[in-house]
Amino acid sequence: MDPIKTGKFIAQLRREKGMTQEALGNRLGVTNKTISRWENGNYMPDIEMFQLLSEQFGVSINELLSGCRLDENAFREEADRNLVDLSKTGVFSKKEQAAYWQRKWLKEHISLVLFWLVLFAVFCVYVSVKKYLFFIALTPFAAVGIYAGLRNKMMIYIEEKLYDHEVPPKSQTML
Repeated sequence: MDPIKTGKFIAQLRREKGMTQEALGNRLGVTNKTISRWENGNYMPDIEMFQLLSEQFGVSINELLSGCRLDENAFREEADRNLVDLSKTGVFSKKEQAAYWQRKWLKEHISLVLFWLVLFAVFCVYVSVKKYLFFIALTPFAAVGIYAGLRNKMMIYIEEKLYDHEVPPKSQTML
C-alpha cells in the first residue's frame, strides 16, 4: 500500500469524473485541502472515507488501496497484500501516531509536570527572597534540566508505543 500511488489514483478518478477537489470534498464532507493531502500522498483517507470514495468512483476499496484498477487475478493478490499492509501499519502515519502518544503521555503525566513547575516556581521565589545570587544564575540550567528529563521520559514512552519495543526482564539486563 503506497500512499502516493493511492493519492494519484484518487486524483485520476476525480479528474475522470470532471470534479474539482472542492466538489469532491463537498460530496464527502471534507475540505478541498483534505482531498489535496490525499492526492499528494501526505495522508491516507480513513476507512469510512475509502468506502465513500469507492461508492463515488465505482471502484473497490482494494483498487483504491492498490492505486490502480485491477483485473480479477490481480484483485485477489492485491487484496491479500493490502490486508497484510493494513494490519502492519494501520491507517495512521507515524507522525499522527506519535502526536497521539504524546498527547496521551501528557494527559497521564500532567500531575508530574505540574509538580515540577510548582517546585521550580517555589525554588525561584525562595532564591530571589534569600538573594542567593549563585542559585539565581543556576535557575535557567535547572529549568533546562527539568525540561530535558521530562521530554526524554516522554520520547521514550512514545518510541516504545510506536515501535512496540519489548523491555527485557530485569534478570536479562544484569548480564
